[in-house]
Amino acid sequence: MAQSPINPITVEVVRNGLAHIANEMATVLRKTSYNMMIYEVRDYCVGIVDPEGNILSQNFGALPIFLADLGPAILDGVRMHGRDGFQPGDVLIMNHPYVCGQHLNNVVVYTPFFHQGELVAFFAVRAHWIDIGGTRVGFGFSGTREIYEEGLQFRSLKIYRGTEPNQDIFQIITDNVRFAESCLGDLRAQIAACRIGDRGLADLVDRYGLETFLRCVRTIWSQSEALAREHVARMTPGNYQAEALFDSDGVNLDRPVPLKVKVVVAGGEMTIDFSDISDQVPGSINSGQSGAVAAARVAFKSLVAPFSPIDEGCFRPLKIVIPEGKILSATPPSPVGNWSRTLPTVIDLILKALAPSMPNKIAAGHKGDMGGYAFFGTNPRTGRKFLCQTIMGGGWGGRAHEDGENATVSMCQGDVQNAPVEMQEIYYPVLVEHHRLREASGGRGKFRGGLGIEISVRVLCDAFTNINVERQRTAPWGLFGGENGATAKALVKQSPEDPGSWLTKKPNYSLKTGGSVTFFTGGGGGYGSAKERPCDLVERDRRLGYVSATKE
Repeated sequence: MAQSPINPITVEVVRNGLAHIANEMATVLRKTSYNMMIYEVRDYCVGIVDPEGNILSQNFGALPIFLADLGPAILDGVRMHGRDGFQPGDVLIMNHPYVCGQHLNNVVVYTPFFHQGELVAFFAVRAHWIDIGGTRVGFGFSGTREIYEEGLQFRSLKIYRGTEPNQDIFQIITDNVRFAESCLGDLRAQIAACRIGDRGLADLVDRYGLETFLRCVRTIWSQSEALAREHVARMTPGNYQAEALFDSDGVNLDRPVPLKVKVVVAGGEMTIDFSDISDQVPGSINSGQSGAVAAARVAFKSLVAPFSPIDEGCFRPLKIVIPEGKILSATPPSPVGNWSRTLPTVIDLILKALAPSMPNKIAAGHKGDMGGYAFFGTNPRTGRKFLCQTIMGGGWGGRAHEDGENATVSMCQGDVQNAPVEMQEIYYPVLVEHHRLREASGGRGKFRGGLGIEISVRVLCDAFTNINVERQRTAPWGLFGGENGATAKALVKQSPEDPGSWLTKKPNYSLKTGGSVTFFTGGGGGYGSAKERPCDLVERDRRLGYVSATKE
């Protein structure tokens, strides 16, 4: 007997109810976390996932590159423990790199949700822990050669069995990370977020009943799939490709890493093929297979439905080809500490490949790196170890109708933001001497590329920093006659009088008291010929100081 059509109002209440639950979980995470990378930078995501790994909903403002692998994390836990191996109150911790695809600092905490004894879903919260042990301090650390150097690995371990905590795992964390108070505080914040999600979803399912709720979820997926297919059908069918050279893997600094993508649009579907991308490398820019899925999903979602909520149906028209053993599908024990470094360039390449078929929708190349810094050492005021880190923006590419955005984080990072200068200076022995737009860093064009930034940080005690500059071999490219944007660079001085040295890859680089690093982030590429740029926009650039007064 055919079911009666589901009430469309009920579907919308469930759709928005799921989004509200995920957003409320994210708010709890931010309000209760200890780590500035979470409560200020917002380096996290929150999802509701079914036992088959399908996304029911994700919070607004999450990192786009976290779209790919909350589902695989849950599936791995179900495989390990069995679908009947969970009970109310369970809490699991997960960061296994060849399932999650990411560096070990990105820790997932997830809990099961039951309705009348039936396992319905999981709440999953991924957040960037300030430390995870190993030889690495902060992000931007190049040089590791195997995963065992990079910290603790958790593979769907139960840190709570029902209401009983597993104190042994808590003790392992306490004894093996540099900032145990922060990491354990963030762990408790992740658990609190999951508990809030459980309460919200229970109210929603109780309101309509489980059968109606699940029918609404299936309807939401079908609607999202139809919307995505509609947009793909508007694209010009064909085979497209693009390639670039990534600077290095962080170990062999003189050997570039080739990145190549192919995109096929046909039959209302898009296939993104990474078969010709570089094999996995000795350095830490590898990722697990979810790296390929993350890059493909971010590019796809930005093209077909950038403003619609995220759920599993959004990605049904997307097919991904990635053989095992590639840089985006590395196998153990390959290092993955800098897993995210290549992803902005890979996403840029997917969009560049499609530019000839979608010239009015594709922007020129953007800054193309993840962009962040880390300073660490012992704070003389407190006698305790410190780690100051944040995200840096850069320029986005010009588009068919406007200039690129200035000082914006990479397309992998969504709505993350830099930690406020005042907060860094209050908590850590650093002084931010200036934080300003980088003049003339955007590529010229009919529509100019966005500007990068110039930020200078001076340390007020002996300390260390990680220098990791990317995209020097392949500048943020212009499109349709536009010029390339400026490449990133870093100037290191040991004193104000020191003329300084330009560095690209230096982990654990020692700085003396009063030493500084000035980071120059990349600008976006220009769109169209600079000869076509309207005179009023040229004059505005000069007036605002975006280019020098003599710049033509």
